[in-house]
Amino acid sequence: MAVTIDYSKCKGPECAECVNTCPMEVFEIQGDKVVVAKEDECTFCGVCEDVCPTKAIKVTQE
Repeated sequence: MAVTIDYSKCKGPECAECVNTCPMEVFEIQGDKVVVAKEDECTFCGVCEDVCPTKAIKVTQE
């Protein structure tokens, strides 16, 4: 499984719903972007995908 961010849709730090909501603290703000910094700690619960207002995050099976 993988977590991806579509940066053409992501509003970055001005939104950061994923950063604030992720129970495993997988996301970080780096500069002007939100990044998947700790994907190995992700439980693929899908909360980030659910809370993203622009639908920029996808949790997918590889």
